[in-house]
Amino acid sequence: MAILETKNITYYYQDGDARRYILQDTSVTFKKGVFYTILGQSGSGKTTFLSLISALDSPIEGSILYQGQDIKEIGYDEYRRNKVGIIFQSYNLIPYLTALENVMVAMSITENPLPDNPKEVAYNLLDYIGLAKTKADRPVTKLSGGEQQRVAIARALATNVDIILADEPTGNVDEAMELEIVNIFKKLAHEHNKCVIVVTHSKEVADRSDETLYLYKGSLKSHE
Repeated sequence: MAILETKNITYYYQDGDARRYILQDTSVTFKKGVFYTILGQSGSGKTTFLSLISALDSPIEGSILYQGQDIKEIGYDEYRRNKVGIIFQSYNLIPYLTALENVMVAMSITENPLPDNPKEVAYNLLDYIGLAKTKADRPVTKLSGGEQQRVAIARALATNVDIILADEPTGNVDEAMELEIVNIFKKLAHEHNKCVIVVTHSKEVADRSDETLYLYKGSLKSHE
């Protein structure tokens, strides 16, 4: 069964009397245990699609289903708190907090069941994605871009969700760090049964994913 599904979603901008379609009658299915990438030219609507499936925006037509239920019925706020973890290109970390505290803030917001020892879990998550305890206790402003991206990944995982969404997560890191981040996503999908959906401009990242979709002229299709 699909964990996430879009059904005939359409999204456009009104420009005077004309409509500029970003997505048009788009239907696609995502499953757990699979690492997906979405490719497309700059301005093709990749980030818009990610915003829709993360409930940061809503389609003009069509519906988005989580485990068969329309996310409107779930409630956009509840869906974002409890169903998806979002990794932003600009990280969106709280700058005056440590890496550990950023992860724990996310844990304090979710209503999903979590272990009784959140601090230990947060440390373990950061260690799992490659950030040692000495760096976990530093303000995030004292970390490199690659390290901050790791914190953003740990924060997305901390709420115990099934879906991880990422917007250009390797856009600000070097090639070596890109490979490490891609390997983290593969482990999340294959070893932890997460549905991982990454918007990227990088063919190298797409080549390492399980399935690539290509967004072109409002349509999202399997990449040949």
